[in-house]
Amino acid sequence: MNELTQQSKLLDDPDEMNAMEDHGARGTGLELRPVPRVSIQAFCESPTVAAAIEAAAEDRRMAKAHTKVHMGGLSAAIDFYQSAPTPNLIILEMHGTLDALAVGLDSLAEACDPGTKVVVIGATNDIVLYRDLMRRGISEYLVTPIDLFDVIATVSEIFGDPEGNPLGRSIAFIGAKGGCGASTIAHNVSWSIARNFENEVVLADFDLPFGTAGLDFNQDPLQGILEAVSSPDRLDDMLLDRLLSKCSENLSILAAPAALERPYDFQEQDFAQVVDMMRQGVPTVVFDLPHMWTAWVQSLLCSADEVVIVAEPDLANLRNGKNLADKLRQLRPNDHPPHLVLNRVGVPKRPEIKAADFASALELTVDASIPFDPQLFGTASNNGQMIAELGGKSDVVSTINNLAQITTGRSEVRQPRRKSALGPLLKKLRGRG
Repeated sequence: MNELTQQSKLLDDPDEMNAMEDHGARGTGLELRPVPRVSIQAFCESPTVAAAIEAAAEDRRMAKAHTKVHMGGLSAAIDFYQSAPTPNLIILEMHGTLDALAVGLDSLAEACDPGTKVVVIGATNDIVLYRDLMRRGISEYLVTPIDLFDVIATVSEIFGDPEGNPLGRSIAFIGAKGGCGASTIAHNVSWSIARNFENEVVLADFDLPFGTAGLDFNQDPLQGILEAVSSPDRLDDMLLDRLLSKCSENLSILAAPAALERPYDFQEQDFAQVVDMMRQGVPTVVFDLPHMWTAWVQSLLCSADEVVIVAEPDLANLRNGKNLADKLRQLRPNDHPPHLVLNRVGVPKRPEIKAADFASALELTVDASIPFDPQLFGTASNNGQMIAELGGKSDVVSTINNLAQITTGRSEVRQPRRKSALGPLLKKLRGRG
């Protein structure tokens, strides 16, 4: 940590006088960038700060970082690093006078390795203290109380590439039951985002044996997602560009082979590199996920900024959707809840669960309800077109456009929660599990 004694930062801008006060107002965390693969050790004096750092370590955006929390503050850190190498980042909770903090940081600097960065957390909202810490090379000073979003934002800012492109927003679509139309919705939403917002969009079809993105967009690419994941050593921007199939001015697909020439068995992190590369290059990446539950599907759901559950209004979809929603809340406790889309609503002579009851059972709101229209969807599918391309003023087009706005963060749906009439049925289903 030679930066503690080498760096100097002067705060001459009047706007920076309020820098410390802004640390506790970093938002909900929904726009935070994922943290790269770094090692972090924290030395805390209070249980509340330790709890905030531990909560941050459990967040999906910190999944690549290795974080360990110790108690004892600065003195414990100095003792610890007398015989141990320092990590990429040390987080210190420190209280005391400016002179005492300076002496302690000087002692820590002697034990730190070059390149180690330090974040200090304290209770004193003092610009003089802040300036002195910055001159000593401290990367950031946070004023208590802090929460997990403060921690994630700080680590992300320190290790993020200020010259690099911002990470794109990722939206994952998954069906509550096989054949419920999740892929069709994902493809139409992708097309809507690309056309209406004039944003670059990449649609990644992760259903390798049975993916339909190529068919739905009337494309027949020879290469796609399988080649990307099979060549991690060669994967770069140029190779990825060659693997993408252009569907419109702003929309490209990374198609699945949709063939059964080999088993498609993958490990949890096999898709991480290609996903990171796509997010670095385009504003919006859509994951079309297969209806299965594997380590890599779970990992992609955890990494996405938004998750959309597509379901039909029947009992099997209700059970599976409930399981998905509950699991996603467990895996993503600090994220927006998943969006719920009810598809093929109003099938003639089919008994259906009411939308309000379905949503209440999943503890979600219905962001889109798409009616059963076999003529419209069948024609689009056979023509290799999106619904909006068929022309006309179908309500389905408006619903899909609205869903595109919601999933990209441009609007939100507000609907009242209603008490479910399915309480006894859900209890019965849970009892069977």
